[in-house]
Amino acid sequence: MLTPEQSRVESEKGQLVAELARSAAEVREAQRLRYSVFADEMGARLTGPEPGVDEDRFDAHCQHLLVRDLASGEVVGTYRILGPRAAQAAGGYYSEQEFDLARLAHLRPGLVELGRSCIHADYRTGAVITLLWSGLAQYMLSCGYTHLIGCASVSMADGGHAAANLYRRIERDYLSPLEYRAFPRVRLPLERLANDDEAVLPPLLKGYLRLGAYVCGEPAWDPDFNTADVLVLLPMSRVDARYARHFIGRAPTGVLAAPVRPG
Repeated sequence: MLTPEQSRVESEKGQLVAELARSAAEVREAQRLRYSVFADEMGARLTGPEPGVDEDRFDAHCQHLLVRDLASGEVVGTYRILGPRAAQAAGGYYSEQEFDLARLAHLRPGLVELGRSCIHADYRTGAVITLLWSGLAQYMLSCGYTHLIGCASVSMADGGHAAANLYRRIERDYLSPLEYRAFPRVRLPLERLANDDEAVLPPLLKGYLRLGAYVCGEPAWDPDFNTADVLVLLPMSRVDARYARHFIGRAPTGVLAAPVRPG
């Protein structure tokens, strides 16, 4: 099995490097960053076994993609990746806690779930997400997987109006075909929450849609994070050619060429 190599990029913060976590200590660095962003910054209710660490039962089954600032040694961005075989071992995908994915069953042999995406507040200028997506693109190509799923979150701090307005905005142009629909286990009452306020696309969701992703139906409410989660599905065959060249070109051949363990 191949050892993941590193992908590097220069940014205004210095030299950044993307790699898969290769030890429990490196996974813990990602989990601490997640806690800092989700709990300290966004107010999520996280109940892991260790204070200051965001950990759940899926982490042990996932690959953890990290972006590190070589000057400080700090992990400044992360994604976790749950491949189809790992999802089977975990008893399903994380998003199945929020959505009924029965209509995606035929995609499972090539279906990879992305989750827990976060970037340190001082590094949200594009370089980190570019490295993360470049690594993900190379991972998908090298492993032969065909579809990505993941949740894009919208804050419920306003009671859900922003989430409802956002869904009304995107359902016209980005809704998946019927055969790819997922159904929220805790549905937002969109008809009651939607109003005439302007809906702003969150950066992560905007990025997915630009790549060619579908929105798989109405959002679900996540009470722990107090967010409305929209499930997105990205068939690799739909990735816009310009973005494919951009992200795949940033990941040298061999970067993340195979999982540390089967995904």
